[in-house]
Amino acid sequence: MSTQPSIVDPRLIAARPGVKGAINDIGRKITQGELGNIPVVVALIGVWAYFWFENHRFISAGNLTNLMLQLAAGGTIAIGVVLVLLLGEIDLSVGAISGFAAAVMVVLNLRHGWPAWFAIVAALVVGGIVGLVQGFWVTRIRVPAFIVTLAGQLALTGGLLAVLGKTGSIYITNSTIISLGQTFYSDTTSWIVAIALAVAYVGFTLRDRAKRRSAGLVLAPARNVVFRLTMVVGGLLAATLVFVLDRGLPLVVVIFLGLVMIVDIVLRRTPFGRHVFAVGGNAEAARRAGINVKQIRLTIFIVASMLAAAGGVLAAARGTSVNQSSGQGTVLLYAVGAAVIGGTSLFGGRGTAWAALLGSLVIQSVDNGMALLNKSTNVRYIVTGAVLLVAVTIDAVARRGRTSAGRA
Repeated sequence: MSTQPSIVDPRLIAARPGVKGAINDIGRKITQGELGNIPVVVALIGVWAYFWFENHRFISAGNLTNLMLQLAAGGTIAIGVVLVLLLGEIDLSVGAISGFAAAVMVVLNLRHGWPAWFAIVAALVVGGIVGLVQGFWVTRIRVPAFIVTLAGQLALTGGLLAVLGKTGSIYITNSTIISLGQTFYSDTTSWIVAIALAVAYVGFTLRDRAKRRSAGLVLAPARNVVFRLTMVVGGLLAATLVFVLDRGLPLVVVIFLGLVMIVDIVLRRTPFGRHVFAVGGNAEAARRAGINVKQIRLTIFIVASMLAAAGGVLAAARGTSVNQSSGQGTVLLYAVGAAVIGGTSLFGGRGTAWAALLGSLVIQSVDNGMALLNKSTNVRYIVTGAVLLVAVTIDAVARRGRTSAGRA
């Protein structure tokens, strides 16, 4: 009789029914860093509980609505950062792109008389062109993305100053542009939009599961699907209730959540999305499998830059102005921080579009809560930096755990 120990597939452990199966599944995921967004959600609950205890106004409908308004533009930029990080790359120019694109939009509209929507589309196209140029340098000339995008950040900062001209600041007067950041839907419309988004998400999830079952593919445990759907739908309806208790559902938040859901669907349910994860996980293996690695990278840089431009447009619409500091300061740091804190790996191949939302919520909650407690700016920066360092450390430890499990 053989005395060699049997090897058990971790997926079979995860699939065992009952309490024991759930405990084994959680233990495996903890050691290999596969808990997904759960640690971020737990951390967010802890942050909210602390600030609510210190100042009850933190959980008020008005403050939570302001918090979502504050994170929508930066969160849109963070979605693009998530995509770039999934490839194991970095884009240091997203903040500068957002400011430059916003300046282009305002100048075309106010100084050259372009219709608002034409100016907005032009801003997005400008972002795409920047991403195309930088992506070309990275994929074809093979200059590291860190250097290319750092150079892009410097060049676009100069471009922002040149576009604004001597005035240095331009106030937006066009009602169409302003409406992007300052439109609030009525209570009835708010609930209709929220329920439509919830139904769409549940429908896509269940359809995807049915297609995987019919194809004979391995399915995630039903409890995992139920948990994810409960978190998304419950969070969406709870957020809508908060908005209704204040001014109504903001259009800028609808745009942001819509982008998160669209990118999530693309990443998890299309061949392109699977190729992105494949390239980020192992570029050489992806190339040998017939995936056009260069094209995937180039496309991601273009999309990320367009999302950065969209974030700049939303920020300008909410602030009703563009100036020399647009896209500067903490915009880049918060976008990268949101992506990493939300669970996107710096090493590529792991993350979701929801990381942009959850990470932005954590960062903005810390910033908003400390502002309510009248903490100085330096303390807020130190705390935010500490949160980012913890997130990166967890990612590095989890990566070692997965590597060790793979060698076992």
